[in-house]
Amino acid sequence: MQRRIRDYLAAQHVLEVDTPALSYAAGSDPNIESLVVRSRLAPERRLYLHTSPEFCMKRLLAAGYPDIFSICRVFRDGELGRRHQPEFTMVEWYRLGFGLADISLDTCRLIAAALDRPELATVIDQFDYARAFQRYAGLDPLHASIDELANAVHADADLRSSLGGNRDAWLDLVLSTVVAPQFASGRLTVIRHYPASQAALARLCPSDHHVADRFEVFFGETELANGYVELTDADEQTRRIEDELAVRQKSGLPVNPTDSAFVAALRNGLPACAGVALGLERLQMIHDETDDIADVVTFVFGKEHV
Repeated sequence: MQRRIRDYLAAQHVLEVDTPALSYAAGSDPNIESLVVRSRLAPERRLYLHTSPEFCMKRLLAAGYPDIFSICRVFRDGELGRRHQPEFTMVEWYRLGFGLADISLDTCRLIAAALDRPELATVIDQFDYARAFQRYAGLDPLHASIDELANAVHADADLRSSLGGNRDAWLDLVLSTVVAPQFASGRLTVIRHYPASQAALARLCPSDHHVADRFEVFFGETELANGYVELTDADEQTRRIEDELAVRQKSGLPVNPTDSAFVAALRNGLPACAGVALGLERLQMIHDETDDIADVVTFVFGKEHV
C-alpha cells in the first residue's frame, strides 16, 4: 500500500521528505495530546513526540520546497480504541496552488490508488457540512442550539453534563454517531466547509467566513483523511494558537510551548497551498474489511506481546 502511495505521488512529481519526530514544541489543539519525553540532553525541558509532521513540512514549503509528502510514524496520547492507537502511520502531503476541490479530488485519487481500487475515485458523494447535517440529522449545524444537538444523540444527563456548552464537541458527536453512519457504504464521501470554529489551521472560505476550507474523506462511516486549504496569515494563526491555549488552560490541560519556528516560517511567507493527513492503518482496515485496528497492527499497544 505504501509503495502504491509513493508511486501515485511520484507520478504527480511530489517530493518525499523526512522531518524530526522529536520537538521542543507541541500543538495547541485541545483535542490532541502529545506524548512527553524526558532526555538527559535537555533535563530542564520537556520534549514532545510529534502528532503530525505538519509544522516542519510547512517550514519546508516556506523555504521554497515544491509539492512534498511524508510517510511517518506519529504519536497521540490518550487515543486507544477500535479505531485508534497511540502510535500510528500517517501520510501527509502538500500541493502548491490547490484549492478545496483540487485537494479533495487528489485525496480520493490517492486513496483509490493505495487500495488498488480505481473505481473509488470515479463515484464520490460530496456534501457541504451543513447540508450533510440537514439531510441526515435534520439540523442546521451553524444555528442549532446545544439542546437540539444533545437531543439528536439522545444524550442523558451525564453526557449533557460532560460536554456542557462545548458546541464543537456536540457537533463532532452528532457527526460521528448520527450523520456518518448514514453515508453510503463501499464508497467515498467528502464533507467540506466545516464550521469556522473547527478551522485551527485552515483558511476561512473566501465567500463565507462562517465556514472554513476544510474537508474530510470517509469510506462508509470511517473517517480516513482530514485536509484543508492552508491558512497563510501569521497574525491570524498566532491569534488562533492563543485562543486554543486559553481553552487548554481553562480545561486543565497542559499549556504546550508554541512552535516559534513555524510561526516565523508563516511570517517569512507560506505559499498558497493545501494539505492532507491520512492514517494508513485506517486504510488497511478498509482493505481487510475489519472495524478493529488491532486486526491490522502487528504489535498492539496494551497487549502482552508489545
